[in-house]
Amino acid sequence: MVKSTGTYTGGLNCQLTHGPSGKVIETDAPVDNHGRGAAFSPTDLTAASLASCMVTTMAIAAKLKLGYDIPGLRWEVTKEMSADKPRRIVRLAVQIWLPFSKAKDPAGVLEHAALNCPVAASLHPSVEKPVTLHWAE
Repeated sequence: MVKSTGTYTGGLNCQLTHGPSGKVIETDAPVDNHGRGAAFSPTDLTAASLASCMVTTMAIAAKLKLGYDIPGLRWEVTKEMSADKPRRIVRLAVQIWLPFSKAKDPAGVLEHAALNCPVAASLHPSVEKPVTLHWAE
């Protein structure tokens, strides 16, 4: 079990502290929801968490099942919010660029790992989560 703590600092801003490491990050409400957009919003963190979880899970699978590391892998995630109420995430589109060809993973171990990461499994089924893998030639 991991505990994190937080403090509302005013102005729609929060400070979050990761219990085990003591690392601190801030959140801020987005401009389209009365904020300044001065930091990740809570829903931005959800989007970034999905992509980083996919990549981390892929790295674990690459190491344990394929016997190699995947430095140089990069990702991008685009978050879309609902137009109606209640305000919510409706789509998180993830793109992942791998620094090697698909031939290095013919059985699809990495894609399976990405699609089944813990954050993806934790999100509500109504949230669309398309994933595009871009393999190097």
